[in-house]
Amino acid sequence: MNKIVIAIDSFKGCLSSIEAGQAASEGVRLFNPACETIVIPIADGGEGILNVLTSATGGQYISVYAHNPLMELIETQYGISGDGKTALIEMAAISGLPLVPEDKRNPMKTTTFGTGELIKDALEKGCREFIIGIGGSATNDAGLGMLQALGYRFLDRQGNELGQGGEIMKDVACIDFKNIHPALKESRFTVACDVNNPFYGTNGAAYVFARQKGAGDEMIKRLDEDMKSLSEIIKQTTGKDISNYPGSGAAGGMGGGFLAFLSATLKPGIKLMLDTLHFQDKIKNADFIITGEGRVDKQTTMGKVPSGILEEAKKQNIPVIVIAGGVEDVREMNRAGFCGVFSIVPGPVSLEKAMQSDYAKANITGLVSQICNIIQIAGHNPQHITLV
Repeated sequence: MNKIVIAIDSFKGCLSSIEAGQAASEGVRLFNPACETIVIPIADGGEGILNVLTSATGGQYISVYAHNPLMELIETQYGISGDGKTALIEMAAISGLPLVPEDKRNPMKTTTFGTGELIKDALEKGCREFIIGIGGSATNDAGLGMLQALGYRFLDRQGNELGQGGEIMKDVACIDFKNIHPALKESRFTVACDVNNPFYGTNGAAYVFARQKGAGDEMIKRLDEDMKSLSEIIKQTTGKDISNYPGSGAAGGMGGGFLAFLSATLKPGIKLMLDTLHFQDKIKNADFIITGEGRVDKQTTMGKVPSGILEEAKKQNIPVIVIAGGVEDVREMNRAGFCGVFSIVPGPVSLEKAMQSDYAKANITGLVSQICNIIQIAGHNPQHITLV
């Protein structure tokens, strides 16, 4: 073995992408210190995208105060690429679900205003290119809060300016563009979006995602009806029909807000990440790739980090091995093309113990060392290794 590439998503609540990657790299070094090992931090557009992109572009972190989903002022951060041109924003860092206590989660009240504040700050620092990950939101306001922070005004039938939160969607009758930030006209937005849900309907933002944000059955029904009404106002105002556009329902309809008002490009998060990281170039001539995440199952094959890596690896006929804390549907994973699927947990253990970072790191290191040993014994052809 001469070259191994390691690109592991974070083990949420346990290890960051870089921590998991470094632990795996140590496993390779234990087996063969001379092997070239490339660790590529990775994320799928949600948690971790800020750190990965800021590191990959040689950028810097910008600390700012902005409003969380409950309109409380808190300190947060975003990134600016090394050349100073591109803002790197993880909306969950200011509009994310973990920022709202469980007993206060209510998508009628929560707002994306803070995400707009980060965009505005970056505009005023000269950024005109934006890469924004919109996973993990606490909101269902169709991005109206974000747009309000950028100068858009949403008015009711009497011409009164509306407040914040998902509850205002039903009352929007007119949209005022007069005071929007002037730099928006020359800015370009690329949005990491990992779902294809439409704006509203049974597969839309409210019915699929609002419950985890604190909505009950009646609220979900109302939010969906309000999004349908809002989409008609948006169509009348902008000429854009976002109702069935794939991804418009992402982040409580924020994907639709980006499309309609900021002419954004929605891209699968893992595709955006791999393109930005020049992944195809970095994996050339690799013997195999190790990827993974906290838990893998058949859903892993549907747009998550390992599936995106597998798709790119197939183009160069490079085998891909998956490691994870929890493993299900191994045969399905093999059928998708992964040549090996391994759990890092060596035996029965409590969830609390399994989630301890030092324990997880040691398990990754040990497992990867054993994987390398098996491949060496198998004659340098990991395509012939399948553990089920």
